[in-house]
Amino acid sequence: MIKKHSIYKTDNWNMMTVEVHGRQLVLREISDQWGEETHNFMSRPEMMHWAENRFAKDKFEGTDEEWQSIMDAFKGV
Repeated sequence: MIKKHSIYKTDNWNMMTVEVHGRQLVLREISDQWGEETHNFMSRPEMMHWAENRFAKDKFEGTDEEWQSIMDAFKGV
């Protein structure tokens, strides 16, 4: 059974989801600028490392609450 987690969704074109396929994690990032990107991770620590680099707090364009909710969503996967 595949579990799907929503990290964030602002509209139909800007969203990020993570699907859990057993041990493998498939992250899909859809944006109106870049289209769809898919990342495959073999472990949660590997995904969290990517998330911490992708959403670096000092470069994040948004509020601290938005950043924290995204990181909490990753930790909840």
